[in-house]
Amino acid sequence: MKTKNPLFNFFRKLGPGLVTGAADDDPAGIATYSIAGAQHGIAFLWTALLTWPLMAAVQMMCARVGMVTGEGLASGLRKKLPPPFIIIISFALFVANTINIGADLAGMADAAEMLTRIRAHWLIPLFGTGITIAAVHCHYEQIANLLKWLALVLFSYVITGFICKPDWGLVVWSTFIPTWPKNHEMWATLVAILGTTISPYLFFWQSSQEVAIEKEKGQKTVLERRGATFQEIQVRKVDVGTGTFVSNGVMFFIILTTALTLNKSGVTHIETSRQAAEALRPLLGEFAALLFTIGVIGVGFLAIPTLAGSAAYAFSETFGWSQGLDEKFSRARAFYAVLIGSVFLGVILDLLKVSAMKALYWSAVLNGLLAPFLLIGILLVAGDRKLMQNQPSSKLSLIVVSVTTLLMFAAGIGMFVF
Repeated sequence: MKTKNPLFNFFRKLGPGLVTGAADDDPAGIATYSIAGAQHGIAFLWTALLTWPLMAAVQMMCARVGMVTGEGLASGLRKKLPPPFIIIISFALFVANTINIGADLAGMADAAEMLTRIRAHWLIPLFGTGITIAAVHCHYEQIANLLKWLALVLFSYVITGFICKPDWGLVVWSTFIPTWPKNHEMWATLVAILGTTISPYLFFWQSSQEVAIEKEKGQKTVLERRGATFQEIQVRKVDVGTGTFVSNGVMFFIILTTALTLNKSGVTHIETSRQAAEALRPLLGEFAALLFTIGVIGVGFLAIPTLAGSAAYAFSETFGWSQGLDEKFSRARAFYAVLIGSVFLGVILDLLKVSAMKALYWSAVLNGLLAPFLLIGILLVAGDRKLMQNQPSSKLSLIVVSVTTLLMFAAGIGMFVF
């Protein structure tokens, strides 16, 4: 129902793009940005300015694939690439997402242990079980609409950034003048930032959610879902642009705040959630740990179903299984088996007792190495006029995503060379 209130109508249009943006600031993202600020100060502020248009272009391209073809990304890739390659991509995505899930669960449990004094070892399976049950038995959109508001806690970094009274001249300089990596550690951090911002699982999730929305409208067959109106595409551009702006804005202030607090006080290596939470102390005092924990757990519950779900969507589209978080378990057993298996293996990985912060960081690095290979396939699909029903991505979009691909390849090579 439309109203005369333009602000209300604007928020009504926000959908999967906003949820994707909120899920992008998952525990791995928070850890990666915190480590970047603590280790390197404000040297990587420029990446937030760079990744917003790059992330927006990639996510909009994936959204367009789902809206125009009426199918998910894996279905499009299957029509452009050899079947063995698609299977390899699906398994690689499953492995990367499972590691990311394990890291996110470890980060959530580590943050919760800080407050509850309950050992993270016991909290990890508790969180994993709760998320799995909710994903199987509840409609994800209902969960996401609730949990995305918990991500607002992350805006405390924005307020803290102003309270710390930085040298804004220096901040502006670091934002617009890149500080290029000088050693292996800085190159690895750049790969991690790119990987946790432009994440492979979000590619598949975005396109699959477009299909899910059309199914909810009663468009049950691929033929019914094909094609998108100019207005529908414009609405999604606003949605994706807003979601990615929020995601990268939070990223900017996490780096800035940790640089002004942790790095400035000599804490350059974060090993625990308590150390990371100290960045919020100038604003929240003794409540810093509480708000940090709420934020990490909230975005964790939001992100983990997208991680497990994106792998399940990829396998389902590759092998022709029934799919969708809106489907009943009895009608999509294979889809839910992949989702449950990914979370279960993530829990098992945490039994290795790897440092939560390190696991979160290196899962982001892994995503940064996998993403450019996937982007090549996405470019082939999005630029195919026949496959895209005469509605391919614009030349500008193809150029921006091509630049993104080259940049991510260059960062990965730089990490290994230096």
